Formats: sequence, C-alpha cells, structure tokens
Amino acid sequence: MTDTIPARLAALKSTPTRQLKAQWRELFDSEPPPFNRRYLESRLAYRIQELAYGGLKPETVKRLEALGEQLDGGDRKKSRVRADQMPIVGTRLIREWQGVEHLVTVTTDGFDWQGRPYKSLSAIARAITGTRWNGWVFFGLKNHRRRA
Repeated sequence: MTDTIPARLAALKSTPTRQLKAQWRELFDSEPPPFNRRYLESRLAYRIQELAYGGLKPETVKRLEALGEQLDGGDRKKSRVRADQMPIVGTRLIREWQGVEHLVTVTTDGFDWQGRPYKSLSAIARAITGTRWNGWVFFGLKNHRRRA
C-alpha cells in the first residue's frame, strides 16, 4: 500500500474539490471544514501519510504540548484558538467603509486600529460602523453564509 502513497499525494492537486471533501469524510470521519482548497489538500496529504506511515511519536506530541503551554501560559481559552484560523502577526487588513479606508494590523495579543489595541475584529467593526458586525465577515476573512 505504501507504493501508492506518492501517487495519491500527487493526485490531490488535480482532484476536484467535491472529491477532496469526500476523501476528508472518509479519512477523518467528519465533515470537511469550510476552508480553502489548499488547506484541504495539505491536511489530506498529512492524513494519508499518517495512516500509511504512522503519526507523530509520543515524545514529539509531548514536546509540542510543552511548547504550546509556553506560548499560551496555560490559558485554556488561548489554547483553544486554532492557529490556522488567526491571521499571521503583522498581517494588515484593509477595509473601505463609506469612502474611508481602515487599516488593521494583527498583533500577538489581538489587533491594532488607529494606534489602539483591540481584542477582537468585531469591536473594531463596531467602532467603524456604529453597528454590530461579525469582525471576520466585515474584514472579508469569513464568508457570511453558513455552509449546510
């Protein structure tokens, strides 16, 4: 079976998204996340190799958990935030609202807008618009339509 692993990995690039999602359901026994195609390809590639060759060694898992603990200081709320959902520190988000361009910078503790720190994009969106918004939707990081 390991002979076909490189071929399966190479085939991911040309596989239609619908079939990638079907593979996800088969390999992870769950619905695929609403992320982009590139994310699906990379996670499927990892999972295919993990099932064929084995996963991380227990020592490696412990080391990664220890490093994560150092980063979040044991804060369970922070550790539940998925790193792949948060934009990379330093990323600049630009949104035009009523003819005014607003620039938000991602920081290690949240976001910076007009020289002030914010914990959430929703707080910034509310400050800009005066109404409640999902900040991820307002800045175009998440589709406002839910997937069925």
